[in-house]
Amino acid sequence: MAGLAWFLALVLACSSLQKLLERDRLSMATARLTGFNLAVARPVMLVAATVEAMAALALLFAQTQALGAVLAGGLWLGYGTALLAAARRGDRLDCGCSLAVRSKPVDGFMIARAFGLVALAGLALVASLAGPTVPGIEPVFAALGLFSLYHAAGEIAALPPLRRKAAR
Repeated sequence: MAGLAWFLALVLACSSLQKLLERDRLSMATARLTGFNLAVARPVMLVAATVEAMAALALLFAQTQALGAVLAGGLWLGYGTALLAAARRGDRLDCGCSLAVRSKPVDGFMIARAFGLVALAGLALVASLAGPTVPGIEPVFAALGLFSLYHAAGEIAALPPLRRKAAR
């Protein structure tokens, strides 16, 4: 299960870094998602980036994995709940889930991804409470593989739906 903790840490670290590098874009996304004005959304986004970074670091060490899993799960639960509200309003959002700027309606994939990460954080919490795992290089490679699949799924979900031409 160490690979799971490393995977979640990688997701969190990349998300935090992206928020810091693309502050304007993701402050706007935070404002649209939360309904806050931009002056409030920017500090909220920066606090989220800080908590993501702290959770990522905590997930890397056996002594703090439970804390990291709780922080990560809380962040993703809040994000998933905000996405549900945005979907009910019919909002379009550039969620910042990829490096490309993509504004699209909040869909089931965005919501499922957030709540899926909550579930994985819960699994990491349970695993961390079961005791430390034997260190090795395998969890790092497992995490990198999961991370690649995670991003590939996001890119596939971002593709426009195929349209069939009507038969004449």
